[in-house]
Amino acid sequence: MKNFIRSNISQESLALLLTQAPVAMSMLMGDEFHIRVANPQMLQLWGKPAEIIGSRLIDALPELEGQPFMNILSKVRTTGTPYKGYKELCYLVRNGEREECYFDFIYAPIYNDDETEILGISVVATEVTDQVFAEKKLAETEYTFEKLIKESDYAIALYKGKDLIIDVANKTMIKTWGKNEGVIGMKLEDALPELKGQPFLDILKDIFKTGKTYSATEDEVFLERNGELQTSYYNFSYKPLFNEKGEVYAILNFATDVTEMVLTKKQLKTNEEKYRNLADSLPIIVWTADKDGNIDYYNKRWYDYTGFEGVDSRESATKKILHPDDQQRAQELWTSSKANKTNYEIEYQFRDRSAEDAYRWFLGRAIPVKDADNEVIQWIGTCTDINDFKQFQQQKDNFLGIASHELKTPLTSLKLYSQFLEKNLRKQNDDKNADVAKKMDDQINKLTSLVNDLLDVTKIQNGKILLNKSDFDFDELVQEIVTEQQMSTSHKIYVDSEKIGNIYGDRHRISQVMSNLIGNAIKYSPDSDKIHISAKATDEDCVLFSVRDFGIGIPADKKDKVFEQYYRVSGSKEHTFPGLGLGLYISSEIIKRSGGRIFVNSIEGKGSEFCFEIPKKHRSN
Repeated sequence: MKNFIRSNISQESLALLLTQAPVAMSMLMGDEFHIRVANPQMLQLWGKPAEIIGSRLIDALPELEGQPFMNILSKVRTTGTPYKGYKELCYLVRNGEREECYFDFIYAPIYNDDETEILGISVVATEVTDQVFAEKKLAETEYTFEKLIKESDYAIALYKGKDLIIDVANKTMIKTWGKNEGVIGMKLEDALPELKGQPFLDILKDIFKTGKTYSATEDEVFLERNGELQTSYYNFSYKPLFNEKGEVYAILNFATDVTEMVLTKKQLKTNEEKYRNLADSLPIIVWTADKDGNIDYYNKRWYDYTGFEGVDSRESATKKILHPDDQQRAQELWTSSKANKTNYEIEYQFRDRSAEDAYRWFLGRAIPVKDADNEVIQWIGTCTDINDFKQFQQQKDNFLGIASHELKTPLTSLKLYSQFLEKNLRKQNDDKNADVAKKMDDQINKLTSLVNDLLDVTKIQNGKILLNKSDFDFDELVQEIVTEQQMSTSHKIYVDSEKIGNIYGDRHRISQVMSNLIGNAIKYSPDSDKIHISAKATDEDCVLFSVRDFGIGIPADKKDKVFEQYYRVSGSKEHTFPGLGLGLYISSEIIKRSGGRIFVNSIEGKGSEFCFEIPKKHRSN
């Protein structure tokens, strides 16, 4: 500006120049800085109309009050020293709103013609608000990015130049290397000399040529930590960064330590091979399935027995090998087990490929493997050949059937003789020997009961047990059985029964079940003196009959087994009670064939409640 004055440019010429300049310019004259000139760019920058020209600057822009600019203008006018502002913050009211703005500007003194007096200040300004905001945004982004890198759980590093200078490495990466922050600024090969002879340095250098990202999964790397070379496994990537010329200037390295996972997988694989070898050596068929029951493994025994190849689906294997009579039953039981997440157990017949149209009996079992949330994650199953056992069992049942039939005739005769003997001895007033004959008759009755049980079992096994159903008075039967049982026990039998009326069923067999349940209640409660019996009608038009005792009870894990053939609860107390373990099995089969169900509720040491439920009316099969 001084040069203009010295060249004898008049103030009018200077004002005209400022008005036509392509940048924001103004002239502020006098001690109070009256706006003499303000070109359109300056008026737009201030957000003010042309009418402010001639006004004092502070009156035209009152928002400058409290900001440093008026003091700076005064200092320039006093000292004559120009002031340059760079990205200075200024608050201006534009379009009625107070805005945060940034400017590059110059305040320069305006002298009179002989340069003896400063008449005013020239202002040249450029708004850089957008640039400042962009720089702030970039700085924030860089800060966020830097913070993200430093705090990331991933190991991150940046290598610059073909010498692979470590420019950035977060704490996770430094920990991964087993080094300290002193490696930053070093060449990668100097910071980690153990990488020599491994492929990573060559891969990184090759990326500067190809410009292609490289990634690897579960890659093995040897790193020196605490003076010891250790083997680790990583998922990692090398991503090239390009400059404005499209040249690779740096490589960004992301890495995740998967050592524990890889070692676990290797251990699992070793264990899997170990257990597969173990499973293949077993003489039983072993299989596994996923949570939905889809077969994914059979052991060697399966292929040896079936001659199949590959892993058949459950449906395919069922059709190929299972006896047609067993297929629907097996499918229904499996569907129930899968839905309820419970164990699966069944006896069925597998085709025997060594003989024409031959089958062998197998015991199939499966258990669900569950996670902490009780959700099934896998099924493990076995198929055990029980054909020899089934044949032996059949032979045993045949023998028992024949023996029972053969025993019935002499037992009947013995009973007649004992009754005849007792009667004659009573007539002779020989009560002592008559009592002996009576005891002999009682023992014959017990033996007859056992023989009848064995006969019932053989009938059940051969499907020959028949129910002679008719209408009978249920209440009358209950009273009859209770009276009969009460005569032979010191226990007090309490009856709490609703009036049931007539039902349709086999009176003799139902009485057999009632007698068995009451007899067991008496037998297994030697330290108690009472039995509770109840009967009531249900909403499903059934009769629910129950017998409750206060005896030894049954362990929770054995309640479901008491209805099995020949089963007796094991334990020191139970061995003191006589019996073959057939009564409940026979009772269960009678109730099932009557269209009902039988079950038990029990607490060990506090007693049991055996119940059966049967329909009142006839139900077609």
